Amino acid sequence: MSANSFSVLDEQQFKAFHWRALITTGLGVFCDGFDLSSIGIVLPLVLASFGIAKIGGIEAAMLAGSALIGAALGALIFGVLGQGGRKRFYGLDVLLMGIMAIAQAFAPNLEWLIAIRFVLGIGIGADYVLSPTIMAEHANRANRGKTIGLGFGLMWPLGALGAGLLNFGLAGIGLPHDMQWRIVLAAGAVPAFAVLYLRRTMPETARFLARIGNEPGAAVEVIRQISGSTVAQPAADTRAFATVFASHARMIFSAALLWLLFDIVVYSGILFGPSLIAKSLGLGPVEFTLLMSIVFSLPSAFVYANFGLDRWGRKPIQVWGFVGAALLLLVFALLKQNLAAVPLLGLFVFGLYTVAINGPSIVSGAGILGVELSPTRIRTVGQSITVVGGRIGASISAFLFPLLFTAIGEVGVIALLAGVSLLGAVATHFLVPETAGQSLEALNGDDLADTVPAAAQ
Repeated sequence: MSANSFSVLDEQQFKAFHWRALITTGLGVFCDGFDLSSIGIVLPLVLASFGIAKIGGIEAAMLAGSALIGAALGALIFGVLGQGGRKRFYGLDVLLMGIMAIAQAFAPNLEWLIAIRFVLGIGIGADYVLSPTIMAEHANRANRGKTIGLGFGLMWPLGALGAGLLNFGLAGIGLPHDMQWRIVLAAGAVPAFAVLYLRRTMPETARFLARIGNEPGAAVEVIRQISGSTVAQPAADTRAFATVFASHARMIFSAALLWLLFDIVVYSGILFGPSLIAKSLGLGPVEFTLLMSIVFSLPSAFVYANFGLDRWGRKPIQVWGFVGAALLLLVFALLKQNLAAVPLLGLFVFGLYTVAINGPSIVSGAGILGVELSPTRIRTVGQSITVVGGRIGASISAFLFPLLFTAIGEVGVIALLAGVSLLGAVATHFLVPETAGQSLEALNGDDLADTVPAAAQ
């Protein structure tokens, strides 16, 4: 067994504490999925409310992308702040998301709504850094993939589903469009405020307390609370930040590149699929989103997260997911007219694409690689860089793809996304190692010997 005291945490069975951590972190991710998906669902209503008829214009791109730009900034800010404590800033993210969600309901014009969503994005970016980091540092070795996969990779599409169901219900009762989109966007405050107390009562992670906080006694107490075992006081990591970062920069930036490629592919569908692709298949945006979520997205995400990540490995799921997505996108592009003529067949092909792309979604899109390939000493900063990579990819989709839809058409865009998917498969195969089943310390050469005697209990 490893010489470090965190081995006790690594070898724990999945228990009540892990479920509590999963739910506490996952509900914030539910907010992320709700907030980022809801704008794609109500985008036509918002634009019409402010007198804008063209969905592919710059206004739509700014509205869809403002939260993504804010998320990049929020990730960088809280990546640095997280080096001073994971719990210290945990809760501020959902507080910010909750306040800004409500503020959207009172936006007097499009400019104000864009600005509000930018600030909302800062909270989302913070959560993208803090939640996977806390999940990983509390998790056991055998179920770390399951913990992050369910808590992040599954809760995100559940949030998207929640946004779709709410909009469907409000439309069903005939609510005016201007009120409908305001309620949908503001509803993201409910899960944000609901989880605030739980987040503030989560214990600080033992890894942070020992390696960065230099509080070995407090780390021992957290380990005892989780495992019931008394361990040697973990050693502090006294290495210079720059030294540690330099030795792991290649892995961190590789993880960031993979998230960027994934988000280029997936966000084009999240942001504009309900409004553009669904229309060509004879469905409204809400019906399209609900169908994709219930029939294809959620079941496949659950299987990948609960059974696949820790048994099959991160790399096979991501590589073959990218390959499958590329092939199905090519089929969709080449046979689009035929598929549009038989809507059920078109939906089935796009649904299979959704299942395939959920492989990379549950790996890179869930933030697993960033936290697993960054040592504790630099973990939140490493994760922030990977999040920024994803936000760059998502912003490319938000700002560039509406213009590409106009310039080269839907078929051209889908074929281009197929090429990006293949690039993602190749990059995953060559750039990152398999991380399943290994301790965080072993993965990062962070296996410091614990030489301080155990504290008296």
